[in-house]
Order: sequence, then structure tokens, then C-alpha cells
Amino acid sequence: MLKALRKIASIGLISEPAPAPDELLRVRRALDATIAAVLGRALCIRHVDAGSCNGCELEIQALGNPYYNLEGRNIRFVASPRHADLLLVTGPVVRNMEMALRRVYAATPDPKLVVAVGDCGCTGGILGECPAALGRIANVIPVDVAVPGCPPSPARILQAILTAIQG
Repeated sequence: MLKALRKIASIGLISEPAPAPDELLRVRRALDATIAAVLGRALCIRHVDAGSCNGCELEIQALGNPYYNLEGRNIRFVASPRHADLLLVTGPVVRNMEMALRRVYAATPDPKLVVAVGDCGCTGGILGECPAALGRIANVIPVDVAVPGCPPSPARILQAILTAIQG
């Protein structure tokens, strides 16, 4: 051990210097400014499960962990559609959820955004349009952004949320 320490001391530092900070990587400040410019406050999301298998819900729940830090980005989930700016809808719309989804959409104040999450929300999934389901979310309410995947990763869902508010 002592031999290794002497060798290190005699050679000195040989590693490369640390890179300079890159301003293009500072997305948080730009994101906060975009949310403030569009809404003037935090982005409030109402999640609606229109008949999914809960795979997408697990990925949405992961957005709240410290790695994705949704609350730290000034984005939060709300319990009432009357407080929401964006609807995050998962699953194919089953017939029993059609009226509930329409009511949630109607209760959300304008300007409202809708993000369809998962293959089921985008295309109807394996159920498609059948006697039990109406298929994709766009068959019932207008969709602004669709996130394909079964289930899509939390990063893709976050990317879709940011796309919806910026576009």
C-alpha cells in the first residue's frame, strides 16, 4: 500500500481537467420560464384512467420519485379537473368510462391540453374498437400529444408533457 501511495505522489495528477459548464444543459431554468410564460404558475395535471391495465400508471407514478422530480419542475398532480391544465389519459376508453372522461374534459378549464399515454391510449391497444371499448382516446375527446409505448418510460411521458405545453 505504501509503495502505491509513493508512486501516486511521485507522478502527480494525470487526469484531464474538468469540462466547463454547458449552458445548453440547464434545462430546468428554461423549463420553469416556459411554464411561467404559458401558465403564469405551476402546471397542474389530472390523471384519468379510462380502462388501462395499470402499466402506464406505474410509469406515471415513477415521475414523482427523486430521479424525475416532477414537483421540483413546478409540475404537480391535482385531484380535481377544475384545477387542471392538462389531462393525462391512459388506456383504451371502455364504454363504462366514456361519460366520465367526457365530464372530466368538460370540467377542465380552457385552455386545456390532453396527453394520451400508452399504445392503448394512442391506438386502442389489443382491444381496439369492440363492444366493450371505444378504442383510442381521440375517439372520445381531442388529443394534443400521444405517447406510444407499452408502457412508455417516465422520460417519454415527461417529454410528452413538455411537448404539450410548449407547442
